[in-house]
Amino acid sequence: MSGETITIKGPDGSFSGYLSKPKSGTGPGIVVIQEIFGVNKVMRDLCDWLAGHGYVALCPDLFWRIEPGIDITDQTEAEWKKAFDLFGKFDVDKGVADIATTIEKLRGLSSGKVGAVGYCLGGQLAYLTACHTDADASVGYYGVNIQNRLDDAKGISSPLMLHIAGKDEFVPPEAQEAVVKGLHDNPHVTIHRYPEMDHAFARPGGAHYDKATAEEANDRTLKFFARHLG
Repeated sequence: MSGETITIKGPDGSFSGYLSKPKSGTGPGIVVIQEIFGVNKVMRDLCDWLAGHGYVALCPDLFWRIEPGIDITDQTEAEWKKAFDLFGKFDVDKGVADIATTIEKLRGLSSGKVGAVGYCLGGQLAYLTACHTDADASVGYYGVNIQNRLDDAKGISSPLMLHIAGKDEFVPPEAQEAVVKGLHDNPHVTIHRYPEMDHAFARPGGAHYDKATAEEANDRTLKFFARHLG
């Protein structure tokens, strides 16, 4: 699969997104929500992977307000420094507004139902997408800082799945427990825990990538989307 860069027009301005379509040309939509490295090869490959499973996948450039076109990796110290600098400047709520705009755009490019999947920073944003947008289903992988936004959970009205890494270097055990406890009684929420995994266990090429666990989580994600977006 190969995609294209498109323009998404929002209330605060226009930003780019990487769009990948299935061979059929259409299908349900999925917004792919970036990590702190921008719309990089990992995110583009995820869009292509989802397109291979019949979805119209769109990854918006959520750092456009700070610096458009960020495309870095997790392979050098300088890139990590840049990524954390961007993370520090990023306005989460404006990011959620941009995701809502992307969902609206994607409804017009797909066959109707639109979900969202995010990783790291995008995992938090996927959670907030479930809280504050009309996404039909959302999935978050090792989301950061969700424990600080549990009050938002009252807005969840569509299915949400969270993948939690038990040894996440950026989400300490007490934060994980707060998230699980805070969402325990919500019938829309499904949580999967991976006790021995560290942050970004599903990022190919990353220091903590674990192929078997990544495949397990990805299989759960695909089945979840098939059930709620099909």
